[in-house]
Amino acid sequence: MNVAITSGYVVPVDGDPIEGGTVLITDGRIAAVGPDAEVEIPEGTRTVDATGRWVLPGFVEAHGHLGVSEEAEGWEGQDTNEMTDPNGARMRALDAINPADIGFHDALAGGVTSSVVKPGSGNVIGGQTVAVKCWGRTVDDMLLRQPVSVKSALGENPKRVYGDKKQLPSTRQGVAAVIRDAFTKAQDYRARRDHAAAEGKPFERDNTSEVLVRVLDGELPWCQHTHRADDIATALRLADEFGYRVVINHATEAHLMADDIARRGVPVISGPLFTTRRKVELRHRTLANPGILDRAGVKVAITTDHPVIPINFLVHQATLCVKEGMDRDAALRSITLNPAEIMGLDDRVGALRPGLDGDVVIWSGDPLDVMSRALHTFVDGREVWTWDESKRSGTVADPYYRD
Repeated sequence: MNVAITSGYVVPVDGDPIEGGTVLITDGRIAAVGPDAEVEIPEGTRTVDATGRWVLPGFVEAHGHLGVSEEAEGWEGQDTNEMTDPNGARMRALDAINPADIGFHDALAGGVTSSVVKPGSGNVIGGQTVAVKCWGRTVDDMLLRQPVSVKSALGENPKRVYGDKKQLPSTRQGVAAVIRDAFTKAQDYRARRDHAAAEGKPFERDNTSEVLVRVLDGELPWCQHTHRADDIATALRLADEFGYRVVINHATEAHLMADDIARRGVPVISGPLFTTRRKVELRHRTLANPGILDRAGVKVAITTDHPVIPINFLVHQATLCVKEGMDRDAALRSITLNPAEIMGLDDRVGALRPGLDGDVVIWSGDPLDVMSRALHTFVDGREVWTWDESKRSGTVADPYYRD
């Protein structure tokens, strides 16, 4: 899987654009990025002429439900929420992903090559998230990192789900109490476990507490679903109480407290941004939110929350954020390098840099122009999406029949 993409307008994201640039991919990794004259292409390397085209890293979706909330499959394809236990920390999105979900095809067509798949927000603690590439035979083939974080939800969703069952939690007080009880139990569990290890005694493990201890120890960030400003304040309060790393997800009203979020150095994953105000929590939804956060100094990523918004619309959300005042370069970072950094994946994806994975997309023009489209999408140096202009349709490589 050696390929050289030549003579394009190369946008590395973490460096200056290169007019007439080459991206060389060797053995699935980026080997060189630079002006055509400065990149030596080994003999036998496939060459793709990108003259007049834009070349960017594959986009990174920081929060979605590809493969666990399948499209056009009804109830059988819905594995997003195990809504039988408010504390589902032991659940893993990894175990529910179907690589045949047609959403993965949409991702590649929209230039998205990596996605962090998360359990849903029906539970207070939904489970462990996983980062995958958007092409492969099995989720094990597609695996980028597991686990990436732990998903949790505040506000309306868990309150409604368990309130309808007449059990805890049915209020915001109860939702916060479930989180606090879970971490208090995990602290006690860690003390008992470490004491048993020091004494050389056997210890009965608990998968739920083991995961939460990893959050307490700083190994895994806490991805907190929130919309309202008061719920964001609760997320920050709980993170202060237990000392874990929090990432605010959705953050519909984050622009109302951007300075406080920035002062704490808490990153935000904003979106989905194309929805109606179908819930009370969304009354202040605005496409200006990411730009306000960025200008305040918050590291921000944009999400579709696929399938709430089709994942191939990720770039269009960024475009309209620019229309509403977001800096153009910041908008590109919000769907490439920022989500990679926020989710701890920037050693693999998010930019065009030697050593990173060969996830590269050739666009017909500026991707922030809604008339541009992804012409060639490469994952680990393999071309997995190709647009055929004569047929006005694209083709996804079949992962079950590889050359």
